Amino acid sequence: MSRKRRMFDIEMPSEDAETFPAGKVSEKEPRRGPMATAIAETAESSRDRARIEAEIRAENDALAQEHVRMKRAGLITDLIQLDAIDTYKLTRDRAPGADFELAELVESIRDIGLSNPIRVEPSADGRYELIQGYRRLCAYRELLKETGDAESWGKIPAGIAAKGDALEQLYRRMVDENLVRKDISFAEMAQLAVHYAMDPETQETDADKAVKKLFKSAGYQKRSYIRKFIPLVERLGEVLEFPQEIPRALGLAVAQQLEEVPGMAAAIKADLKDWDNRSVQDELDILRRYVGQGGDVAEAEDAVSVKKTSPPAGKAKTTFQLVRPQGSAKCTAANGRLEIRLPRDFSTVDRRRLEAAVASLLDQLD
Repeated sequence: MSRKRRMFDIEMPSEDAETFPAGKVSEKEPRRGPMATAIAETAESSRDRARIEAEIRAENDALAQEHVRMKRAGLITDLIQLDAIDTYKLTRDRAPGADFELAELVESIRDIGLSNPIRVEPSADGRYELIQGYRRLCAYRELLKETGDAESWGKIPAGIAAKGDALEQLYRRMVDENLVRKDISFAEMAQLAVHYAMDPETQETDADKAVKKLFKSAGYQKRSYIRKFIPLVERLGEVLEFPQEIPRALGLAVAQQLEEVPGMAAAIKADLKDWDNRSVQDELDILRRYVGQGGDVAEAEDAVSVKKTSPPAGKAKTTFQLVRPQGSAKCTAANGRLEIRLPRDFSTVDRRRLEAAVASLLDQLD
C-alpha cells in the first residue's frame, strides 16, 4: 500500500528580515536570567512604592495645613467641659451684676440649642481660655446648675482657635461681635477701654487712646460718646451698681458735671455708699438730681458745696509700667486713686505683710 505524501506550507523569511543563528536571541531584546528579572522587578516595585509614599506625604502635609488654617479660624469645633474653661484672659465688656436678658438666652438654648459655638484657645494643663461667647457660656452653666443634667449641659460646643492671636486682636473681636448688640451701653464700653488701658499685658495705658484701638469699627460720633463716659466710670464706677442702665444723655451730663464741679464725685459716692438695696430707678434718680434733671436740685447743689472741702477732682493721670519677676506691673496714679495691676494673686500674701508694704509705700510718698 502506498503512502500519501503530505504537503506542508512553509513560510520562508523575506530577504530583508533579520535572521539569527540557532540558539541565539536578538541583541535588541536581550534575554535575562531569573535573578536579573527578579532584581529588575524589585527595583520597579521600590520606585512605585516611593512614588506612592511621596504622594501620601504630600496629601498629609496638605491636610495638616488645612487643619491648622481651620483651627486658626476657629472652625474646628468640639464639645468642651464647662469646668475646663477659664475666663481670665479678657476683661469682659459687660458690667458685673445681674444680666436680666440671660434668662431669655437660657430659654432659647433650652428650646432650640446653641446655634453659634463659643470660641476658646488651649491653655495649660488641658484647660481652655474663653475668647468669645461669655453670655453663651453663662447660659450653659445656668442650665447645668438648674437641671443637674451633665449629659446635656455639662459640655458646650466650642470653636478651638490656635494660640498666637495678639491680645489686641482678641479684644477687637470681642468688641466687634458685641457692637451689633443694641443692649450694650456706653458705660460698659467706656469701662472696657479703662480696663484695657489698665491691663498689664496691653501696650496702651491711656483709656482715650484705647477707645480708638478697640472701637475702630464704630463711627466717630460713637467713639466720642464712649470717651465722654470715661470720667464717669473712672470716678463713680466703684459705687455704681447699674452703670449699663445710664442713658446716653444722662451719662454725658454727669460726665460733664464731674469735670466742671469739684467735689461732685465725692458727694454722689456719699449718697450711694452702703445703699445695697437700691433699684435701677433709685440710682438713676440720684444721678439726675445732681445734673438738674429731676428731684431736689437745690439739695444736690448743697451736697456738692459741702463736699468742696475735699480735694478737687483733677483731670491729670499718671501711668507707667514696672518690670517685675511676675510680669509687667501697670501703675495708674490719679486724684484719690493709686492702682497697681500685676498678674499676681495678692490675696495669697499674708495680710500683715501686705499692710506693712502699703503703709511703707504711703510713708515714702509723704
